[in-house]
Amino acid sequence: MQLKNRVALVFGGARGMGRAIALRFAAEGCSSAIADVLDKEGEKTAADIKKAGKDAVYFHCDVTSSAGVKETVAKTIAKFKKLDIMVYCAGIGKPPKLINDISEQEYDSVVAVNMKGIFLCFQAIAPHMKANNYGKIVVISSLAGISPSPVAIHYAAAKAGALHVTSCFALEMAKYNVTVNSILPGMIRTDMTRDFAPPSIKDLDAFMGELAKGIPLKREGTVDDIAAAALFFASDESSYITADRLCVGGGMPNRGTP
Repeated sequence: MQLKNRVALVFGGARGMGRAIALRFAAEGCSSAIADVLDKEGEKTAADIKKAGKDAVYFHCDVTSSAGVKETVAKTIAKFKKLDIMVYCAGIGKPPKLINDISEQEYDSVVAVNMKGIFLCFQAIAPHMKANNYGKIVVISSLAGISPSPVAIHYAAAKAGALHVTSCFALEMAKYNVTVNSILPGMIRTDMTRDFAPPSIKDLDAFMGELAKGIPLKREGTVDDIAAAALFFASDESSYITADRLCVGGGMPNRGTP
C-alpha cells in the first residue's frame, strides 16, 4: 500500500474527482477527512471510505472562508492526530460566456473558489506541515489554465492563477520536505460537466462524444484517471517532484498531434 497509515484532507471531496481521489487513497491505506459544502454527498463519501476499511469524517467547509478552512484543518488534526496529505479539488464552473456577459458577482465567485480558496488552504496547512517537516499537497487545476478561451475568461484566469499560486507555495515549502504539485484535467465527465455545456445543448452524451473526437486518445477522461495521478503525487514515489504540473487530458491541449 502506497499510503499506509497516512491521513489526507480532501477539499471538494464529496463527489466527482475529489470523491474518486479519496476512495483511491483509502484503497492504498489512507484515512481521510472530506471537506465540502455538499453535506449529503460528503457524508456518503466518508461512509464509503469506512466501508473500505479506513477511518473517515466529513466536515462542512466553505473554502472561501479563511475561518472555516482553518477550523477544518484544526478539526482534522484533532481527530487523526496528524495530517500528511492535502488535496484541493474544490471548484465551480459556469456555461460559456463572453466577457460582457459575465457579471462582477459571477467573476468574483468563480475566482474565489477556483483560486482564492487554494491560497486560504495553503495558509491553514503550512504551519502544521512545516512543523512536521513532511507533507504532500495536490491541487486539481485544469487544462483551461494553460489554454486560453474566449468564452470562459474568469474560469481560465482563475485556473492559471491557481497554477502560479501552487508553484510559488511549493518553493516556500521545499526546505520543509513538503511537495506541492498540480494536476490539470482535461475533459472529465463529472457532476459539473453540465455546468460547462452551452445552454443550447440538450443531449450531453452526444455533445461530449463529439468533443472526444478531437482528443488524441479519442476518449473522455474519467475520475479514476485523475485519482491515479493524485495518488502518484500523494505518495513517496514523487518525492523528488515539486512545483510541477501533470496534464491528464488524453494528449490535450493538442499542439500539432497528427
